[in-house]
Amino acid sequence: MLLTGDYHTHTIYSHGKGTVLENAEQAKKIGLKEIAITDHGFGQMAFGLRHKRMPQLIADCRAATEKTGVQVYVGIEANLCNEEGLTDLCEADYPDFDIFLAGIHRFVRFRPFWKGMWNMLWVNWWYTVTGQEGSRRLIRYNTKALINCIRNNPVDAITHLNYLSFCDVVEVAKAARDYGTYIELNSKKVHLTDEQLAAVRDTGVRFIIDSDAHSVERVGDTKLVDELLSRVDVPRDRIDNIDGRTPSFRFRAYKEAHM
Repeated sequence: MLLTGDYHTHTIYSHGKGTVLENAEQAKKIGLKEIAITDHGFGQMAFGLRHKRMPQLIADCRAATEKTGVQVYVGIEANLCNEEGLTDLCEADYPDFDIFLAGIHRFVRFRPFWKGMWNMLWVNWWYTVTGQEGSRRLIRYNTKALINCIRNNPVDAITHLNYLSFCDVVEVAKAARDYGTYIELNSKKVHLTDEQLAAVRDTGVRFIIDSDAHSVERVGDTKLVDELLSRVDVPRDRIDNIDGRTPSFRFRAYKEAHM
């Protein structure tokens, strides 16, 4: 499936392997019109973005846009920090960014730290490695965190929903639908079963497809999602970054109205 834009790519500014320019050149090569550089948020302790590098990241995105003709957005894949929906992208940082993605990740500066480490990292990890379904308590915790994230932040898309974590995907999708946040179909990670995707689809939420590329050659790659969509019928007109269309991003509208 040919994307208009790939809004989830990583670079050497976090733990991707390519530069901003290399990602943009690959996007041009395969016919994309725009991409976002969405390296991991400031609260990722091992390889997240660092504030001191933001001026160079912004400059690199502008230079890549000029050189390739592909629109290169400055984005972030923010981390959820607690069950109240706090992320590690502060409003003071909004002017630096064009795209705001968010999801549950590990090894983050949670707030409060130990409660977050227990729930978002260790308990999710335990149920994942043992192959069990998450407990009702854990599902409630993660679902509350994701819904509050959508309610309290102008998030463009929730990334890899249910990957290495457990939540009520339908309730999260309903919140995303109501607030104008996309559910990402991630082509790097298996994160929704066929049954879960069908249930999410039935809420009426809208989707974007992203590569979550951590290497240059994977920019624009949709193979995993193509296989998923061959089994689950999601109307093409509910996927907003294909067939020449570009998404109506919530974060952009928020900034235009408030900044």
